[in-house]
Amino acid sequence: MAGREDGEAGAQRSGSGGAAWAEELLDQLRPAGRDVRKVVAWLAESVGGTACLLDGDGALLAGEPVALDEKPVADVLAGRLASAALQDRERHLRLVRVGAPSPSAAGVLAVARPTPFDRHGAELISRTAAVVELLLRAQETASAGRRLERATAALRLAVLQLLMVEDTVSARRVAAGLWPGLLDADTARVYVMQGRRDERDRLAADCLDATGGRALVVLCPADDEHVIVVAPGRGGGDGGQGSGDALRALVAARPGTYLGGSARHGLARTATGYAQAVSALAVARFSPHGAAMYAERTRPERLMDPEALRAWSARLLRPLDALAHHTRAELLATTRLGLEFTAVAAARILGVSRNTVRARMERAGELLGTDLTHLPARAAVHLALNTQASLDPVPERFAGDGGVRFADLLAGTAVRAWADELLGRLTADGRDLRGTLRAWIAAGGNAERAAHLLGVHAQTVREHVRGAEPVLERRLLATGSDQYEVVLAHLAVGDLEPPALGGESRPE
Repeated sequence: MAGREDGEAGAQRSGSGGAAWAEELLDQLRPAGRDVRKVVAWLAESVGGTACLLDGDGALLAGEPVALDEKPVADVLAGRLASAALQDRERHLRLVRVGAPSPSAAGVLAVARPTPFDRHGAELISRTAAVVELLLRAQETASAGRRLERATAALRLAVLQLLMVEDTVSARRVAAGLWPGLLDADTARVYVMQGRRDERDRLAADCLDATGGRALVVLCPADDEHVIVVAPGRGGGDGGQGSGDALRALVAARPGTYLGGSARHGLARTATGYAQAVSALAVARFSPHGAAMYAERTRPERLMDPEALRAWSARLLRPLDALAHHTRAELLATTRLGLEFTAVAAARILGVSRNTVRARMERAGELLGTDLTHLPARAAVHLALNTQASLDPVPERFAGDGGVRFADLLAGTAVRAWADELLGRLTADGRDLRGTLRAWIAAGGNAERAAHLLGVHAQTVREHVRGAEPVLERRLLATGSDQYEVVLAHLAVGDLEPPALGGESRPE
């Protein structure tokens, strides 16, 4: 086998035939084309032979395998030869180096046919090699872009998870490199947008455009139909309301898309805001505008004495104050999310294992002196955590008051009236929805245990609970704020016994 450096490549060719093949080659660069395999196949057909593209290790990238001598291939790959023309018995070969963005990614375009290559054939190969190089560079650029998008998405998720555990200092540090000033805020609103699973990436991109880079947009790790948007706002400013207006406009323009938003919270209370946004999202699905804010519905805590409520919450959660700041923040964030969602969902949001979530919940329950598997106890702790997350400080004169009990908070006239009205809606149904719901709550939300208490089938319990949801306008089968409100209503009217809480005795 003899070899020589080719000097004919790149020669110009005129005539209608040249214009035709050049146009065909340029077509390979159109958006509908841009496939290296098709280009190599086109070249083989055009020269009446066989063509293949090899990477720097000799692996086949496109085309049909061509038997080649390793020495000239190595010379071309190393750059000692730009191209080579070879003859092996009855076969004529052309080798052309195809450069890529990095030297290690260089390859060889090899073409073989039974007849010698004329000027036209050599130019075809040379021009095709240039097109192949352009396509490889485009693929590498697109691949780098996808890697950058994945890395950016991972950073956004990391920032969200840091906010979820109240580590705002680390969250700001991570965000500062890519989004300077994004988290230089005192407060934020959290929004959760729901759309089709297969359109979520597009929805997230639209959220980024709508908020103009002024919000943290994250693909929800717990629900593949959700996009989470944390919209910071300066103290005294809109608290993310401007981004909320843009997101509502986006929902209005996209049928089948829904938006739930939280109240304005301190940035360290992102976990609370997220839970509120998910709760509001449930209401948004029944809203004609497809959007709802958490504060749009009267909550039982709004009917309680605010100073007494804050004093009681501070006392109940005081055992956590003795912990190191980081540990306390982890326990609080995990408990908030663990009370709002399943252990699996909370684990995905926080980026930890479900066993870690359960272990933290158990420790929080031990410190608070209560059983967090008991629905009334969960409702009480949920109330305390949400109260603590408010922007208002605990009044000094109530900070050490130990006289306020959980039952006292529920004994107010306004709370009792709210509970009577809410549960009174169930009497219109011919089924004993209220009795079933009471037994279901007492059984910890377990349909089988409730059925045993009532002497009915478990499916009957599930149907009754599901039937109560539209009547009460609250989700009951999914853990979270809606469920706890109904539990508080039962406690307020005396249908359930108050839970055992740390540092608090049951009322006589």
